[in-house]
Amino acid sequence: MANILVVDDELGIRDLLSEILNDEGHSVEVAENAAQARAARLRERPDLVLLDIWMPDTDGVTLLKEWSATGALTMPVIMMSGHATIDTAVEATRIGALAFLEKPITLQKLLKAVEQGLSKGSVRRHTVAPVVAPSRSADGVVYALEAVNAVAETILDSGPQVTQTFMLDKPLREGRDEYEKAYFEFHLAKENGSMTRVAEKTGLERTHLYRKLKQLGVDLSRGKRA
Repeated sequence: MANILVVDDELGIRDLLSEILNDEGHSVEVAENAAQARAARLRERPDLVLLDIWMPDTDGVTLLKEWSATGALTMPVIMMSGHATIDTAVEATRIGALAFLEKPITLQKLLKAVEQGLSKGSVRRHTVAPVVAPSRSADGVVYALEAVNAVAETILDSGPQVTQTFMLDKPLREGRDEYEKAYFEFHLAKENGSMTRVAEKTGLERTHLYRKLKQLGVDLSRGKRA
């Protein structure tokens, strides 16, 4: 099986992930900070790294940048965090992260992400991948981030697959508007055009939601046609 490096400053997370992955037959190395992660990366040559974003010495995104800049990013890296933002996901994608897991991490999501990561074999660059608008479930969101030339791919757990390519070599406001438009179009299609259900799902007041959709140029009849 695979040699997997788990980097997280929380002992409970390290122990839990190690136990699960060991049960799956993998060899697991753990690190509680960036310094230990660097040493383990050189010593063990892992097939896959599970890397926490928030750590006390050096955060996971900074460590990812370091590995990328020094040519050490030769293995798939899956980012983990309980406080994720789309901006963090985009940044990790541009650097070279393969996937993102939101804490608390469920068994199913962990094993699926690890399987997909190992199947890649290595981080692939300079390819174009799609973005699928994200859905949120009770136990969190999985964002699978293809290490591509400024393009992110989001994998849904369920629901209609609304596919859109986002090129990130543009002003932040423009890129954010494109993402938000795809996000709302996805939910309109999923809820068959019901503004009430979309407002509940997205956490926006109905009047504000309507103004937002008009501002983004969202076709309000699209969801009903779908």
